This record gives sequence, C-alpha cells and structure tokens, in this order.
Amino acid sequence: MTSKLQVTIPKSIADTYGIVPGSEIIFESAGDGIRVQRVREDPVEYECKNAEIEFKLRLFDEATERQKARAELQRDRPDATSGRGWTREELYDRSNLSEKSNGGAA
Repeated sequence: MTSKLQVTIPKSIADTYGIVPGSEIIFESAGDGIRVQRVREDPVEYECKNAEIEFKLRLFDEATERQKARAELQRDRPDATSGRGWTREELYDRSNLSEKSNGGAA
C-alpha cells in the first residue's frame, strides 16, 4: 500500500485473472477482509477497425492547425522581450552573474 493508498497486484495474480493496466477493479467488504474483483468489461467493437486510428489522426490534424494559428499570432506580435530588460536566454546564462551582483566590477 502506497502513501496514496494505491495497491500493487502481484503479476502472477494479475496474469491469472486477466488484470492489465487500465482494468477496472472493485474492492468489496468481506467480513474481516476485503475482496478484490475485476469488473468484467465487454469488449468494444468498432464498425471499422481503422476508426480509432482515423480519430487520432483527426485530433492530430486539429492540433496541428491550432499550433499553426498560434504561430501566426506570435509572428505578428511585437517582440515580447522588448521593454523588460532581459531575455529568456539570460535567465539560464549564469556566467555573468557575479558581474551583475558586484555592480559590473569583477
């Protein structure tokens, strides 16, 4: 039992009862103990075997279009670093840190 109250099922038991990652299980009170049962899931049948692939491809295409639209907006936007006195790259460059803390004197 983990600190998040998660339980690890031994592999041999999981294999025996067909429990795989994502399987739904239930815990039932059984007197002085707890019974763990796998919920019997009905397999989902798609009319078309490619339905899942087609759905994922459509989601990917939609996300790509959103990304292109965001890139267009960024291109038209004035430089975000102007006026603030620093750039993102400077945040990661620690080589000149001692110069700035000493007022420019090394």
